[in-house]
Amino acid sequence: MTQAQLAQSRAISGFVGSLQEPRTPYISPKRLSQALGVKVANLAKLSGVHRNTLRNPSSERLQGRMREMVKVISAVTELAGDVDKAIYWYRNEPIADHGHRTAAELVADGQVEAVLAFIRGLENEARV
Repeated sequence: MTQAQLAQSRAISGFVGSLQEPRTPYISPKRLSQALGVKVANLAKLSGVHRNTLRNPSSERLQGRMREMVKVISAVTELAGDVDKAIYWYRNEPIADHGHRTAAELVADGQVEAVLAFIRGLENEARV
């Protein structure tokens, strides 16, 4: 593993670790919303769940959707080399192949695999 890859791995681990709900095995909605730069109430929209679902951080549906968000952000971090750049891309960069919708919009609609396939395509292009 190169120094750059090691640094990226540490950045991703640090990011994921910073999202943990204290003394639980769950992602904290509050911490994820802070990382994304949105209010907790807006996290429901970004995660594609009803806002009342946020009241129960251990909800399997909520945790699943937040894991999907983190999975995409982690994949982009590997490509971009920086968590902040990855979050910016996730929230703001329109993807032409998907109707100019952002990764955040696509993930909220349950299209995680489409976003991950797009990211894999970018990785393959970067290797050429």
